[in-house]
Amino acid sequence: MQPYGPGCRKLVLFCLSFAIIVALPYLYLWDYAGIPVVKHVLPKEKIFSVIENGSTSAREHENEPSSFLDQNRPADEELEQCDPSKALLKVFMYDLPPEFHFGLLDWNGDGNSVWPDIQTKIPSYPGGLNLQHSIEYWLTLDLLSSRFPDRNGPCSAVRVEDSCEADVVFVPFFSSLSYNRHSKIKPHEKVSKNKLLQQKLLRFLTAQEEWKRSGGSDHIVMAHHPNSMLYSRTKLWPCMFILADFGRYVPHVANVEKDVIAPYKHLIKTFVNDSSGFDDRPTLLYFQGAIYRKDGGSIRQELFYLLRDEKDVHFSFGSVGGNGIRAASQGMHASKFCLNIAGDTPSSNRLFDAIASHCVPVIISDEIELPYEDVLDYSKFCIFVRTSDAVKKGFLINLIRGVSRETWTEMWRKLKEVEGYFEFQYPSKKDDAVQMIWQAVARKVPQVRLKVHRSRRFARFNLHR
Repeated sequence: MQPYGPGCRKLVLFCLSFAIIVALPYLYLWDYAGIPVVKHVLPKEKIFSVIENGSTSAREHENEPSSFLDQNRPADEELEQCDPSKALLKVFMYDLPPEFHFGLLDWNGDGNSVWPDIQTKIPSYPGGLNLQHSIEYWLTLDLLSSRFPDRNGPCSAVRVEDSCEADVVFVPFFSSLSYNRHSKIKPHEKVSKNKLLQQKLLRFLTAQEEWKRSGGSDHIVMAHHPNSMLYSRTKLWPCMFILADFGRYVPHVANVEKDVIAPYKHLIKTFVNDSSGFDDRPTLLYFQGAIYRKDGGSIRQELFYLLRDEKDVHFSFGSVGGNGIRAASQGMHASKFCLNIAGDTPSSNRLFDAIASHCVPVIISDEIELPYEDVLDYSKFCIFVRTSDAVKKGFLINLIRGVSRETWTEMWRKLKEVEGYFEFQYPSKKDDAVQMIWQAVARKVPQVRLKVHRSRRFARFNLHR
């Protein structure tokens, strides 16, 4: 005799259907009264699947994502469809020759193509230290895909074909990669390829109608590496730069009023499924990197001598070479606090490695500017220490030891909440680094428009005397 006959199955299905019918009005009343109701625990499709089949297995994977654009997304999460008409930012992008962008990645088109077919194959970006300044790559990919008809995901910025419709004009020059690969003069050259590209770019831009209309003030130039655009930056000063910091710029060329600070791409892997509590991280304070630096980075040497004998502090020389990235990842994952000290410039990738590790950053850099700080309160997950205080004997270590378990845990949780804002990826996802940068640019647009409008006051009826 079968344990569950047809009569038993009918009775079970009847009871289940009756329970659902009785319960639904109460769920709506709870929702109306403001009592939170967990929705989508059993979506409509699965309810009918249960009624028809007696289990959820028959249609359990019916709506699972299958395309490349939907990888790593939970099956029951509703996909946000990119609606170009609702984008925050309309962007006109110059069709520069490949030598300025993907050609620097050794991509060769068929002679007629300016852009690679990224729906077929995406040219890869070089690894190592190159990656930390790769924002140019991620932003360009996002713009190229923004008009794909089947694109799922957010689109804070969308590419337009008519520059008169655009809020900003995007210059797709991979300037950081150009510096890293082509800044040295080769034996048969008189000028480096990096400098030649900048000279060619400058001639191109100043000849365009878009530049002449605005004087360049609505143009976006990516110069994330501190030494990128070194030969042309003073001539491009009206543009909106996307930078790592302002350390090597004079104030009239780059400043927080007109330009955007973007995060580095962290080099260590994100700490996934991090459940490590206060007691699970034995190292109190962690730093590994170059100790002897010029300019503002001289403080690293002073701190090294102040902290090197503290038993629960790791302060040592390190680099990305060999096993450096893996060692730094393990060290940060095992540490409560991670030092972010000014180097040759006010910023460094170390801050974003710490965020990805959920290791509370201790920032000692008086001139640092931080990404999207107009909307993000870093004091909730970072500790800031003035340089003048940090070099006082005992000040820094006593400050860190005085942070309670409860305070640290609160900051650790906040780090896990905000880490997505600093993730570069393609396809881009909601409020990741790519979307956050576009949103930061969008917040600059009213000021850009003001500049452009003011510049046109006398342009229409410019009478020649």
